Amino acid sequence: MLLHCHCAGQPDLPPLVLIHGLFGSYENLGVIERGLSGQYYTINIDVRNHGRSGHSATMSYAEMAEDLAQTLDHLAVPQAALLGHSMGGKLAMAFALKYPHRVSKLILADIAPVAYPPRHDSIFAGLHAVDLATISNRADADKQLSAYINEAGVRQFLLKSLIKQDDTFQWRFNLKALQANYPALIAEPMLNGRFTGPVLFIKGADSDYILPEHRPAILQLFPAAQAKIIQGTGHWLHAEKPAAFIKLVQDFLLS
Repeated sequence: MLLHCHCAGQPDLPPLVLIHGLFGSYENLGVIERGLSGQYYTINIDVRNHGRSGHSATMSYAEMAEDLAQTLDHLAVPQAALLGHSMGGKLAMAFALKYPHRVSKLILADIAPVAYPPRHDSIFAGLHAVDLATISNRADADKQLSAYINEAGVRQFLLKSLIKQDDTFQWRFNLKALQANYPALIAEPMLNGRFTGPVLFIKGADSDYILPEHRPAILQLFPAAQAKIIQGTGHWLHAEKPAAFIKLVQDFLLS
């Protein structure tokens, strides 16, 4: 599947692929794109079943890695640095393990190559509870979501994917497919192979997505991995402290 992508910067600059997380779109990494597109040719993608990319009943990491390969072929990009957040980080790992020759450097934002327990049950329940046929605006949807999701920031993030088309509201993401494939998305990504190139894990200090016990799994797959921590941030570290995040990315890419 060819993916929708937003490209910025000059095509003769070093290419950098940006990959958003679950329920997101390329717009979630827009501030990072704007901060780096002066030095890099940024390719900011919508993963299948998200944003403006196509919908599919299935979305394994193997399939999503193939989507990315096809998209980079279409753009005539033989090799690139990859930056992925959360689910996008797992996709970046899967791609690097399957196509190591196509990845110059790998940056993984607050995610490890491990299986996670379900964390999104209330989000799925809230999204299903929104009555798309009767709401008049995003405020109506927010009110319905608030019965399931306490955090206003999480609701606002989700509502970015609520669009109006032909006088009816709908989600840009494929909610049915995301829920059906959720067990695969929180499982380990493809774990065959190794990527021996430079890898940077960036952890939000207040997040529990990367833990000390994940170190053996990380080094088994990515023996050259290093890690940095951004203090005062959680899982959304790139949105909470974009300047600090961009500085770490720039330093790593230039090193």
